[in-house]
Amino acid sequence: MKVAAAAYAMDFLDSFEAYEEKLTRWVSEAVGADADLLVFPEYGAMELATLAGRDVALDLEASLRAVSDRIPEADALHATVAQKFGVHILAASAPVFDPALGDRPVNRARFFAPDGSMGHQDKQIMTRFEREEWGVVAGGPLQIFDTALGKIGILICYDSEFPLLGRAMAEADLILVPSCTEALTGYSRVRIGSMARALENQCVTVMSSTVGPCDWSEAVDENTGMGGIFGPPDTGFPPTGVIAEGVLNQPGWTYADIDLKQIAHVRADGVVLNRRHWDDQMGRDVIAATRKLG
Repeated sequence: MKVAAAAYAMDFLDSFEAYEEKLTRWVSEAVGADADLLVFPEYGAMELATLAGRDVALDLEASLRAVSDRIPEADALHATVAQKFGVHILAASAPVFDPALGDRPVNRARFFAPDGSMGHQDKQIMTRFEREEWGVVAGGPLQIFDTALGKIGILICYDSEFPLLGRAMAEADLILVPSCTEALTGYSRVRIGSMARALENQCVTVMSSTVGPCDWSEAVDENTGMGGIFGPPDTGFPPTGVIAEGVLNQPGWTYADIDLKQIAHVRADGVVLNRRHWDDQMGRDVIAATRKLG
């Protein structure tokens, strides 16, 4: 399969039709490069808040609700586009007010198959901004999607930095990491987390990013990142673990061809077997004793 990771610049939209045209253009470009799986970033859907005007987009609470209100319409569009082009699409995540989960929004990534069907993954652990200023909360549990492209998991941005969440994805062939990071430090943390998850699970991780300034939002006003596809630095993969990487802060797609047979091979007969040996650490005294020296 060919995967495509977005470095996505959000726009101030004057109509939903403009959003439809933009999404269709992005998908069409990736399909023109023979991509089968398209990964958009965390909070890329915040541009939908601009449809309610600049004042709403600039207001933290109002912007959450404005985006959430548009998600059913956006989901219908993504389902149609996925079906039209015959691709799997991880839509840009969005704040969603789900009554089944309480009165605060979750950060939800929606995943669309070529037949138009949809699943979703909610973020598990919130950053300080999300929990202290925005009031976004953790949502439903982690899950693995069994697709025609293989088993696929999703760790939204900060979630990729936690190895036990990654370990829950041990059966996934690919882990998608949609991200939204303000500075190079944040981008680097998520990139390192993505690479670590690829190492320990001996799988492929696909990281997408928001890029560029958004003067209409307090939440996503500055964005730093690029697309990246990573694997274990082992048999059948690049020695650096970097399969493909974009250019920092340059909008567009980063592509890579992925062979599930390579993933199966490195898991069965790699130079090291991190995934298989995970439980070995459980039999050790993993809490270090303090020893006075000198």
